[in-house]
This record gives sequence, structure tokens and C-alpha cells, in this order.
Amino acid sequence: MKKAALLVFLLLSGSVIAAEPHTATLGVEHMTCATCPITVRKALSQVAGVAESTVDMEAKTATVTFDPARTTPEVLAAAVTRAGFPAKVLRNGS
Repeated sequence: MKKAALLVFLLLSGSVIAAEPHTATLGVEHMTCATCPITVRKALSQVAGVAESTVDMEAKTATVTFDPARTTPEVLAAAVTRAGFPAKVLRNGS
């Protein structure tokens, strides 16, 4: 009984611990007006695991902090692309 309780505790506590956040930089095309970065940020915010994003319209980039246990830079780029702004991973840091 004690082993089962310990196992349940370890499994539950492990699911609460989040992975160390990672940061990725995406190259984002077709941003031409002031509302474009808003649309890109909104698309990123709808991806599970995204903690924060900043979009630089002049540099045509989006920098995203995310939980690598919940998403990947490729998924982030796909979300932005689906929003109408073709995106690719430029830098996948940790």
C-alpha cells in the first residue's frame, strides 16, 4: 500500500513540475501594418505552452518563450503561418 501511495504521489508531483522555459525566434513574413503584430501575438497566445511573445514588425521577427514539454518552435511557426503570416524558425534557444 505504501509503495502504491508513493508511486501516485511521485506521478502527480511530476506532472505539476513544468519544464524549463525555452525561447525561440521566428522569422515572420507579410507584416505590413500596425495590426499585423497583434494578429501574430494572438496566434501565438493560442498555442498551449506559450508564456510570452514579442513581435518586432521592423525586424520581421517574433520571439516566443514557451514550455518545451507542451509545444515546439515548429508548432509555433505553423500557428503564425495559419494566421496568414508565413513563419520559420530562425533560432531555437533554451
